[in-house]
Amino acid sequence: MGDETLVIVGGGLAAARAIEAIRDGGHTGPVVLVSDEPHLPYDRPPLSKAILGGGEPEEAAFLHPPDWYAERHVDVRLGTRATHLDASGHTVTLADDTQITWDRLLLATGSSARRLEVPGAELANVLYLRTLDQATTLRARLKAGGSVVIVGAGWIGLEVSAAAGGHGCEVTVIEPQHTPLQAVVGEQVGRYFTDLHEAHGVSFRFGGGVRAITRDRAVTGVLTTAGEWIPADTVVVGVGATPNTALAEQAGLDVDNGVLCDAALRTSAPDIFAAGDVANWFNPILAQRMRVEHWANAHDGGFAAGRSMLGEQVSQDAVPYFFSDQYDVGLEYAGHVPHDTSAEVILRGDPATNAFLAFWVADGRVLAGMHVNTWDSMDDIQSLIRSRSPVDPHHLQDPAHPLMTPA
Repeated sequence: MGDETLVIVGGGLAAARAIEAIRDGGHTGPVVLVSDEPHLPYDRPPLSKAILGGGEPEEAAFLHPPDWYAERHVDVRLGTRATHLDASGHTVTLADDTQITWDRLLLATGSSARRLEVPGAELANVLYLRTLDQATTLRARLKAGGSVVIVGAGWIGLEVSAAAGGHGCEVTVIEPQHTPLQAVVGEQVGRYFTDLHEAHGVSFRFGGGVRAITRDRAVTGVLTTAGEWIPADTVVVGVGATPNTALAEQAGLDVDNGVLCDAALRTSAPDIFAAGDVANWFNPILAQRMRVEHWANAHDGGFAAGRSMLGEQVSQDAVPYFFSDQYDVGLEYAGHVPHDTSAEVILRGDPATNAFLAFWVADGRVLAGMHVNTWDSMDDIQSLIRSRSPVDPHHLQDPAHPLMTPA
């Protein structure tokens, strides 16, 4: 397949990793990258961390310089959207009516921030954090100081909260659940994040949402569903993301919370693959279908999809992983707890010390694990998840007991 044309639709980490796999795998035919963003592929974690905090310039997010793509003979089409995908005819049409014929195509279209649908949500200082341009806009607002209301206490909301506090802003977080990240880590660990942020001056409003955003000539505040008015110069919305499946749906691919793929990241249409946030694939190591929006999934899945496009035997069995930095806390999380699973949370160490491990256990097996400021433990956490071996909860709790000792 050395002369085949490979097209990648999407310009994020998964796209860049696919290019790496394709060229490192020896493919010499045309490679075309189509992205509706005006920038070359970049990493998203720095957007809510080093860049938003002001410690790094925007250039730090870019994965490769322009010369890297030129040296690999990649036809880069930036700032242009793919509008029509013909799965049977093997063509993709762009917004400027250019039509590209492909032999194999990768959908790496990512996801988009879920919008807040309340009166006033369209105001200029109601901001989201998904793209590089949004990060630079938000950073300017945080540097200006003032009052910031964050809607949503997920990972993005908490990282923005930490960055805003670092810029001297007065921060209030509105969250409908009873703790931050309750659906992900449970109330017990969620309370740790409450304490962490409150210790840095953040105020929370739990158990409710936003009724409206008020304004004079600009944003003046947020009216909660409980009837409280909270003054705000800037509102940041972090209420989740939705996969960008419109192109796949138009092409007739199987879609259900993402583009459905097998373990090799092949979609329901021959010669079309998917990777990153948009892919809902079967993970053979965890024996379940999943869609993951974290950095590692794009990193691992993009490379795996590139190899799969070359016809190699691929099984995308990576354990989901992500990391977060908040104030003086660094953490890593690996694994996956399905929403319909009731998992017991087991702590190893005292959260009050800002150094501990947490495990989510069901049916005697570790489904997920997280460390907080407890470095060099992630390999063991991942091994516990991959082994699917029964564990003794008392061993998990005991810092003196090796993690990898079976029950």
